[in-house]
Amino acid sequence: MSNKLPNIEVLYEDKDCVVVNKPAGLMVHPDGRTEGPFLSDWVLEQYPRTKNVGEPARGVDGSPIARPGIVHRLDRETSGALIIAKTKGGHAHLKKQFQDRTMTKKYLAFAWGEMLEEFGTISRPIGRNNTDFRKWSAQRGARGEMRDAETYWTRIKNGVQEVEGRMEKFTLLEVEPKTGRTHQIRVHLLAVHHPVVGDTLYAPKRPMALGFERTALHARSVEFNTTKDLRIKIEAPLPKDFKAAYKIFGL
Repeated sequence: MSNKLPNIEVLYEDKDCVVVNKPAGLMVHPDGRTEGPFLSDWVLEQYPRTKNVGEPARGVDGSPIARPGIVHRLDRETSGALIIAKTKGGHAHLKKQFQDRTMTKKYLAFAWGEMLEEFGTISRPIGRNNTDFRKWSAQRGARGEMRDAETYWTRIKNGVQEVEGRMEKFTLLEVEPKTGRTHQIRVHLLAVHHPVVGDTLYAPKRPMALGFERTALHARSVEFNTTKDLRIKIEAPLPKDFKAAYKIFGL
Protein backbone atom coordinates (compact mmCIF):
# COMPACT_ATOMS: atom_id res chain seq x y z
CA MET A 1 0.00 0.00 0.00
CA SER A 2 1.31 3.48 -0.86
CA ASN A 3 1.89 6.28 1.63
CA LYS A 4 -1.39 7.83 0.53
CA LEU A 5 -4.53 6.92 2.44
CA PRO A 6 -7.07 4.99 0.35
CA ASN A 7 -10.65 6.14 0.13
CA ILE A 8 -12.54 5.04 3.25
CA GLU A 9 -16.21 4.13 2.84
CA VAL A 10 -18.50 5.16 5.70
CA LEU A 11 -21.20 2.53 6.30
CA TYR A 12 -22.99 4.16 9.25
CA GLU A 13 -22.61 7.27 11.37
CA ASP A 14 -24.27 8.93 14.34
CA LYS A 15 -23.09 11.54 16.84
CA ASP A 16 -21.09 9.03 18.91
CA CYS A 17 -19.65 6.55 16.42
CA VAL A 18 -18.92 5.77 12.80
CA VAL A 19 -18.67 2.36 11.10
CA VAL A 20 -16.24 2.21 8.16
CA ASN A 21 -15.36 -0.40 5.56
CA LYS A 22 -11.64 -0.92 6.18
CA PRO A 23 -9.73 -1.86 3.02
CA ALA A 24 -7.38 -4.83 3.09
CA GLY A 25 -3.75 -3.79 3.51
CA LEU A 26 -4.42 -0.84 5.82
CA MET A 27 -3.32 -1.08 9.45
CA VAL A 28 -5.74 0.32 12.03
CA HIS A 29 -3.14 2.18 14.11
CA PRO A 30 0.66 2.32 14.50
CA ASP A 31 2.54 -0.44 16.29
CA GLY A 32 5.88 1.35 16.67
CA ARG A 33 7.65 -0.52 13.88
CA THR A 34 5.48 -0.23 10.75
CA GLU A 35 5.30 2.75 8.39
CA GLY A 36 1.90 4.27 7.70
CA PRO A 37 -0.50 5.39 6.60
CA PHE A 38 -2.93 4.09 9.19
CA LEU A 39 -6.70 4.20 9.55
CA SER A 40 -6.14 6.30 12.69
CA ASP A 41 -4.63 9.00 10.43
CA TRP A 42 -7.91 9.16 8.52
CA VAL A 43 -9.88 9.28 11.77
CA LEU A 44 -7.90 12.29 13.00
CA GLU A 45 -8.23 13.99 9.63
CA GLN A 46 -11.99 13.50 9.40
CA TYR A 47 -12.82 13.76 13.12
CA PRO A 48 -10.15 15.89 14.84
CA ARG A 49 -12.17 15.89 18.07
CA THR A 50 -11.41 12.19 18.51
CA LYS A 51 -7.78 13.04 19.38
CA ASN A 52 -8.37 12.37 23.08
CA VAL A 53 -11.01 9.66 22.62
CA GLY A 54 -9.84 6.15 23.39
CA GLU A 55 -6.93 4.59 25.20
CA PRO A 56 -3.32 5.17 24.13
CA ALA A 57 -1.01 2.20 23.84
CA ARG A 58 2.74 1.59 23.75
CA GLY A 59 4.75 0.59 20.70
CA VAL A 60 7.40 -2.11 20.63
CA ASP A 61 9.97 0.54 21.55
CA GLY A 62 7.86 1.78 24.47
CA SER A 63 6.82 5.02 22.77
CA PRO A 64 3.18 6.14 23.13
CA ILE A 65 0.82 5.31 20.26
CA ALA A 66 -2.25 7.42 19.61
CA ARG A 67 -5.41 5.43 18.93
CA PRO A 68 -8.07 8.11 18.38
CA GLY A 69 -11.52 6.58 18.62
CA ILE A 70 -10.23 3.04 18.22
CA VAL A 71 -12.38 0.54 20.14
CA HIS A 72 -11.34 -2.66 18.36
CA ARG A 73 -9.11 -3.55 15.44
CA LEU A 74 -8.90 -5.73 12.37
CA ASP A 75 -5.69 -7.34 11.15
CA ARG A 76 -3.92 -5.45 8.41
CA GLU A 77 -4.99 -7.84 5.63
CA THR A 78 -8.57 -8.21 6.89
CA SER A 79 -11.17 -6.04 5.19
CA GLY A 80 -14.61 -5.00 6.37
CA ALA A 81 -16.70 -3.37 9.07
CA LEU A 82 -14.87 -1.51 11.85
CA ILE A 83 -16.45 0.70 14.52
CA ILE A 84 -14.79 3.97 15.59
CA ALA A 85 -15.93 6.05 18.55
CA LYS A 86 -16.31 9.78 18.00
CA THR A 87 -16.89 10.75 21.62
CA LYS A 88 -15.69 9.55 25.03
CA GLY A 89 -19.25 8.53 25.87
CA GLY A 90 -19.47 6.55 22.65
CA HIS A 91 -16.13 4.87 23.36
CA ALA A 92 -17.18 3.79 26.86
CA HIS A 93 -20.55 2.55 25.56
CA LEU A 94 -18.96 0.46 22.79
CA LYS A 95 -16.13 -0.83 24.98
CA LYS A 96 -18.64 -2.17 27.52
CA GLN A 97 -20.45 -4.10 24.77
CA PHE A 98 -17.18 -5.72 23.75
CA GLN A 99 -16.44 -6.59 27.38
CA ASP A 100 -19.96 -7.96 27.95
CA ARG A 101 -19.79 -9.81 24.60
CA THR A 102 -23.05 -8.27 23.43
CA MET A 103 -21.34 -6.96 20.30
CA THR A 104 -21.85 -9.44 17.44
CA LYS A 105 -19.19 -9.58 14.72
CA LYS A 106 -19.47 -11.97 11.78
CA TYR A 107 -16.71 -12.69 9.28
CA LEU A 108 -16.42 -14.49 5.99
CA ALA A 109 -13.41 -16.73 5.51
CA PHE A 110 -12.19 -19.06 2.78
CA ALA A 111 -10.41 -21.98 4.45
CA TRP A 112 -8.27 -24.81 3.12
CA GLY A 113 -9.90 -28.24 3.10
CA GLU A 114 -13.46 -29.51 3.14
CA MET A 115 -15.54 -28.89 6.26
CA LEU A 116 -18.05 -31.74 6.33
CA GLU A 117 -20.25 -30.53 9.20
CA GLU A 118 -22.76 -27.71 8.70
CA PHE A 119 -21.60 -25.80 11.77
CA GLY A 120 -19.41 -26.11 14.84
CA THR A 121 -17.67 -24.42 17.74
CA ILE A 122 -13.94 -24.16 18.33
CA SER A 123 -13.22 -23.76 22.05
CA ARG A 124 -9.48 -23.66 22.53
CA PRO A 125 -7.47 -21.35 24.80
CA ILE A 126 -4.93 -19.16 23.01
CA GLY A 127 -1.39 -18.38 24.16
CA ARG A 128 1.85 -17.24 22.60
CA ASN A 129 3.55 -19.29 19.92
CA ASN A 130 6.70 -20.79 21.41
CA THR A 131 8.98 -19.97 18.47
CA ASP A 132 7.66 -16.82 16.76
CA PHE A 133 6.81 -13.65 18.71
CA ARG A 134 4.44 -12.50 15.94
CA LYS A 135 2.21 -15.53 16.28
CA TRP A 136 -0.35 -16.93 18.70
CA SER A 137 -1.28 -20.55 19.20
CA ALA A 138 -4.24 -22.71 20.24
CA GLN A 139 -2.21 -25.89 20.05
CA ARG A 140 0.07 -27.91 22.29
CA GLY A 141 3.28 -26.08 23.11
CA ALA A 142 1.78 -22.59 23.39
CA ARG A 143 3.38 -20.56 26.16
CA GLY A 144 2.50 -17.75 28.54
CA GLU A 145 -0.99 -17.01 29.80
CA MET A 146 -3.59 -19.19 28.08
CA ARG A 147 -6.73 -17.14 27.52
CA ASP A 148 -10.11 -18.73 26.87
CA ALA A 149 -11.30 -18.32 23.29
CA GLU A 150 -14.44 -19.48 21.49
CA THR A 151 -15.32 -19.28 17.80
CA TYR A 152 -18.57 -20.33 16.11
CA TRP A 153 -18.52 -21.27 12.44
CA THR A 154 -21.13 -22.11 9.82
CA ARG A 155 -20.36 -23.70 6.47
CA ILE A 156 -21.70 -21.71 3.53
CA LYS A 157 -20.35 -23.87 0.70
CA ASN A 158 -17.55 -26.24 -0.26
CA GLY A 159 -15.57 -25.65 -3.43
CA VAL A 160 -12.72 -27.02 -5.53
CA GLN A 161 -10.00 -25.30 -7.52
CA GLU A 162 -6.81 -26.39 -9.23
CA VAL A 163 -3.78 -25.05 -7.38
CA GLU A 164 -0.28 -25.67 -8.73
CA GLY A 165 -1.46 -28.62 -10.81
CA ARG A 166 -3.53 -30.29 -8.07
CA MET A 167 -7.24 -30.15 -7.35
CA GLU A 168 -7.66 -28.70 -3.86
CA LYS A 169 -10.76 -28.50 -1.66
CA PHE A 170 -11.85 -25.32 0.12
CA THR A 171 -14.70 -24.18 2.36
CA LEU A 172 -16.40 -20.80 2.55
CA LEU A 173 -17.34 -20.11 6.17
CA GLU A 174 -19.26 -17.56 8.18
CA VAL A 175 -17.32 -17.18 11.42
CA GLU A 176 -18.36 -15.51 14.67
CA PRO A 177 -15.72 -15.04 17.38
CA LYS A 178 -17.36 -14.83 20.80
CA THR A 179 -14.10 -13.67 22.38
CA GLY A 180 -11.76 -11.08 20.92
CA ARG A 181 -8.28 -12.58 21.04
CA THR A 182 -5.59 -11.41 18.65
CA HIS A 183 -5.65 -13.42 15.38
CA GLN A 184 -8.38 -15.59 16.95
CA ILE A 185 -10.11 -16.79 13.76
CA ARG A 186 -6.81 -17.50 12.00
CA VAL A 187 -5.38 -19.33 15.02
CA HIS A 188 -8.52 -21.38 15.68
CA LEU A 189 -8.97 -22.46 12.05
CA LEU A 190 -5.30 -23.46 11.90
CA ALA A 191 -5.77 -25.50 15.10
CA VAL A 192 -8.48 -27.60 13.41
CA HIS A 193 -6.33 -27.99 10.27
CA HIS A 194 -8.29 -25.62 8.06
CA PRO A 195 -6.08 -22.50 7.86
CA VAL A 196 -7.38 -19.38 6.14
CA VAL A 197 -6.47 -19.12 2.46
CA GLY A 198 -3.65 -16.63 1.83
CA ASP A 199 -2.48 -16.54 5.45
CA THR A 200 1.28 -16.31 4.99
CA LEU A 201 1.90 -16.01 8.74
CA TYR A 202 0.01 -19.09 9.95
CA ALA A 203 0.16 -21.23 6.79
CA PRO A 204 3.40 -20.12 5.12
CA LYS A 205 3.85 -23.34 3.13
CA ARG A 206 0.46 -23.07 1.46
CA PRO A 207 0.32 -21.32 -1.92
CA MET A 208 -2.03 -18.46 -2.71
CA ALA A 209 -5.38 -19.71 -4.02
CA LEU A 210 -8.85 -18.68 -5.21
CA GLY A 211 -7.38 -15.46 -6.61
CA PHE A 212 -6.42 -14.02 -3.22
CA GLU A 213 -3.21 -12.07 -2.69
CA ARG A 214 -3.92 -11.59 1.03
CA THR A 215 -5.55 -13.38 3.95
CA ALA A 216 -9.06 -14.33 2.80
CA LEU A 217 -10.88 -12.83 5.79
CA HIS A 218 -13.61 -10.17 5.61
CA ALA A 219 -15.50 -8.60 8.53
CA ARG A 220 -18.94 -8.94 6.97
CA SER A 221 -21.12 -7.39 9.68
CA VAL A 222 -21.22 -5.86 13.12
CA GLU A 223 -24.30 -5.66 15.35
CA PHE A 224 -24.43 -3.40 18.40
CA ASN A 225 -26.52 -1.01 20.47
CA THR A 226 -26.21 2.71 19.76
CA THR A 227 -26.00 5.19 22.64
CA LYS A 228 -29.75 5.63 22.16
CA ASP A 229 -30.09 1.88 22.82
CA LEU A 230 -31.16 1.09 19.28
CA ARG A 231 -29.92 -2.33 18.12
CA ILE A 232 -28.48 -2.05 14.62
CA LYS A 233 -26.62 -4.33 12.22
CA ILE A 234 -24.22 -2.86 9.69
CA GLU A 235 -22.90 -4.89 6.76
CA ALA A 236 -19.76 -4.28 4.72
CA PRO A 237 -20.04 -5.08 0.98
CA LEU A 238 -17.85 -7.81 -0.46
CA PRO A 239 -14.49 -6.61 -1.81
CA LYS A 240 -13.46 -7.53 -5.37
CA ASP A 241 -11.36 -10.56 -4.39
CA PHE A 242 -14.23 -12.06 -2.38
CA LYS A 243 -16.65 -11.49 -5.25
CA ALA A 244 -14.27 -13.27 -7.61
CA ALA A 245 -13.86 -16.22 -5.23
CA TYR A 246 -17.65 -16.42 -4.81
CA LYS A 247 -17.91 -16.94 -8.59
CA ILE A 248 -15.44 -19.83 -8.38
CA PHE A 249 -17.81 -21.38 -5.80
CA GLY A 250 -20.79 -20.78 -8.07
CA LEU A 251 -22.27 -18.13 -5.78
